[in-house]
Amino acid sequence: MPDATTRFETCETAWCPGCGNFSILNALARVLGGLGLRPDRVLLVGGIGQAAKTPQFVGAHAFCGLHGRALPPAVAAKLANPALTVVVTTGDGDSYGEGGNHFVHAIRRNADITHIVHDNQIYGLTKGQASPTTAAGHVTTAQPAGSPNEPLNPLRLALALGCGFVARAFTGDPEQLAAILEAAVRYRGYALVDVLQPCVSFNKVNTWEWYRERVRPLGADHDPTDPEAAYRRASEWGDRIPTGILFNVEKPTFADRSPLLRDGGSLVGLAPEAGLAERLLEEYR
Repeated sequence: MPDATTRFETCETAWCPGCGNFSILNALARVLGGLGLRPDRVLLVGGIGQAAKTPQFVGAHAFCGLHGRALPPAVAAKLANPALTVVVTTGDGDSYGEGGNHFVHAIRRNADITHIVHDNQIYGLTKGQASPTTAAGHVTTAQPAGSPNEPLNPLRLALALGCGFVARAFTGDPEQLAAILEAAVRYRGYALVDVLQPCVSFNKVNTWEWYRERVRPLGADHDPTDPEAAYRRASEWGDRIPTGILFNVEKPTFADRSPLLRDGGSLVGLAPEAGLAERLLEEYR
C-alpha cells in the first residue's frame, strides 16, 4: 500500500451519479499512488468539460486550461521540468474537436506525457450535442434529426500518425483500466488511452449495458508491436469492441532530440544570467 507521502486523495465531485468519470478518477489515483509517485511531483492537466474537471478532484498539482488547449501546457510543463509526471485528462470533444490540432502535434512531438481521453461520445458539460466520436445518425439535443457526420476513430488516427502507445479501455472493467493506465504512465513518450464510458445524462445509446454487450479484452495472441494488427483492432467497432493496449513500441522522445534535455538539463534548473534581460531589451532600442 502507498504511504502517506504517495497517497493521492480524491474529493467530492460535481459529476452525475453513475457517470463513468468516477471509474477513471479512482483508477488514476490508485495507479499514481501504487507507482510510488509523490503528489508534489505529479501534474494533472485539463481543459474544459466534465472530464477536464478531474485535476480538481485529485490531491496533486493541477492546471486547468481552455477548451481543447490542455496538451500545449502539459507538454510545456514536462519540457520545463522533466522530473514531473504529467497526465492530461480531457473529454472526446475537448481532445478531438477543439483540441484536434494539438492532438495531432502532441503525437508528432512525442513528449513524455500520458493523455487520458474520457470518451463518452457526447458533449456532456454543454448538454448533449454530438462530439467528434458520436455515431452518424445519433439523435442528440442539438441534432434532433441525428448527427450528419461520420465519427472520428481517434485510435486509427493516432496509429496513422505514428503514436508509440495506443490503448482503449472501458470504465466497466476497473482492473483492466488500472493496468492500462499504469502502463501508459510508465511509457516513455506520448501515451494515448481512449477510455469508453457512458454519459448517463445525455447519451442514452452508449449505455453501460450497450458497452458490456460489446466490449471484449484483447486476447493473448495480439502482438502490440505489430502496427497492422493494432490498426485492425482499432478499426473494430460494432458487435465487438476490443480493449487493451493495441500498440506499444519505443520511440525517441522530444527530450531525446533536444541537446539540453537529452543531457539531463531542464529549464527550471537553469540559473538566471545576470543582466540578460537588460541586454536583450537594449538590442531592441
